[in-house]
Amino acid sequence: MALDLSKVGERDSLPVKREPHWQRLRPGCYLGYRPSRREGAGTWIGRAYDEDAKRYRYLALGEFVDEPARERFVFAKQEAERFAQLVDTGGYIEDRPTTVEEACRRYTLTNPEAEGRFRRYVYNDFIGQVKLHRLRRHHLVAWRTRLEEIPSLVSRSKKKPAVTRPRAPASVNRDIAMMRAALNQVLAHGAPGSEAAWQEALKSVRNASRQRTLYLDKAQRRALLAVMDEEAEPFFRSLCLLPLRPGAAAQLVVEDFEERTGELTIGKDKAGKGRRILIPQAVIELFAEQSAGKARYEPLISRANGKAWDNYSWRGPMKQAVADAKLPPNATAYTLRHSTITDLINEGLPLLSVAQISGTSTEMIERHYGHLNRGAAAKALATLDL
Repeated sequence: MALDLSKVGERDSLPVKREPHWQRLRPGCYLGYRPSRREGAGTWIGRAYDEDAKRYRYLALGEFVDEPARERFVFAKQEAERFAQLVDTGGYIEDRPTTVEEACRRYTLTNPEAEGRFRRYVYNDFIGQVKLHRLRRHHLVAWRTRLEEIPSLVSRSKKKPAVTRPRAPASVNRDIAMMRAALNQVLAHGAPGSEAAWQEALKSVRNASRQRTLYLDKAQRRALLAVMDEEAEPFFRSLCLLPLRPGAAAQLVVEDFEERTGELTIGKDKAGKGRRILIPQAVIELFAEQSAGKARYEPLISRANGKAWDNYSWRGPMKQAVADAKLPPNATAYTLRHSTITDLINEGLPLLSVAQISGTSTEMIERHYGHLNRGAAAKALATLDL
């Protein structure tokens, strides 16, 4: 059944995800809707195919908050069709950003995950106002230094002072990767070694990722689930049964799960591409229960209000359950992914298979978990004994 964005109820029930929900208006013309993570008005986006350029053009249409919710589709549809007509007739001239902030805002149209980082580290920083044609390496070197000096927030409490720690090189790499991608869309690389070589200031720190050492065994995971908040238990149970990133699990919708064949489709997450995996009976039963009575585009594992889980809503239940189960206080939702991957490798599953299931590269699996294979290698070598 085709998506109908004109229905307010259908829009409100759409899961929050990176890619907008698209409705085809006519060939080459689409209207997209991205629900708000804060339960406010969602954003409308136009998409039109440029025959000359052989690619799609995108335009942020806005939220239309001044219009009644039931009429926002009409206004958005008119703007999307007007935009597509301009593209069709060659009358649309892409508004080239002039500042670093404008370049970053343009990038968020196709990668909304970057919005939060830019809001924290670019929009309110001097770098955001620098004109693109005057951007030099020293601007980005200074910005990177300021970024590295910003501490990472570990925990925040209304009753206690915020807990921070020095920013890890891996965190810096993730932040500058977004800036590098945004500038790559609008700037040519300067000559190596020159002040125009802006890209040299945004090189990633090599070998910045550290091995994850906190591991929860099966008994600890059972203890965690036993004291977990009832609303959050199904979500965390899925993380204990599958090596998924918490964000990828939260983005699953009902149509991603095929009960008859026992297959699960995991859309694009941090790995950048989707995958389809066979899941065991325990997971089939869990997902069948969670999907009962839901529409195909609703969250597979939802909160009590029907909304998808996100890192703001799952932190509290995880922190409380960790304390109640007397587990290491630095255990997080991501610890469960690390623990399941560790178990798979210890069971002898080839690293390539683990990488495919968990949605990461074999290089990353070898870097973080390759040491676990030494026991299996020793057993294999023992079979050569004459």
